[in-house]
Amino acid sequence: MMNQRLILASGSEIRAKMLQNAGIALEILPAKVDESAIKSALLAEAAQPRDVADVLAEAKARRVSLKNPGQLVLGADQVLDFEGAIFDKPETHDQSRKQLISLRNKSHRLYSAAVLFENGQPVWRHIGVATLTMRDFSDDFLDKYIAENGNNLFTTVGGYKIEEQGVQLFSSIKGDYFSILGLPLLELLAVLRQKGYFDE
Repeated sequence: MMNQRLILASGSEIRAKMLQNAGIALEILPAKVDESAIKSALLAEAAQPRDVADVLAEAKARRVSLKNPGQLVLGADQVLDFEGAIFDKPETHDQSRKQLISLRNKSHRLYSAAVLFENGQPVWRHIGVATLTMRDFSDDFLDKYIAENGNNLFTTVGGYKIEEQGVQLFSSIKGDYFSILGLPLLELLAVLRQKGYFDE
């Protein structure tokens, strides 16, 4: 294995944990980009949700790569697509409730984009996709779920973590588990092996 470290251009704790658990030497340098402005501009041009995720991941990787020549930089972003509309991370419990009621007993897609940059140029990209269907849970269950999860609801685009209590919201999940968590990890590991980060 090479001693070179991968730079993660994201402050996401779950992405960092996934990479570190996989044995990747990691440096975390969150990119300072105006995600809201980028997303608004893309939506004004009727961009598809998967393209929004890809562009945001690329913007993060590019920003950090330009300041770190010779290093491999990973940018990542996740977008929730519900019937063509993009959901952002909820900022209040009331917003969490409204989003979860909208998703209840219906399906939505998660697009998890990852882009690798080197010397300011993209060298690899991938978009993982998963389809998740929420069960028809009761209002009482929802009240309890929101009360027990508190500010944890504000850390993900759907207001849930399937690796925690959020899995109880679902009746069906189709797609890559790691992409649902926010990073197409298996595909990333494959390209890192090609680049000599791991033994084949």
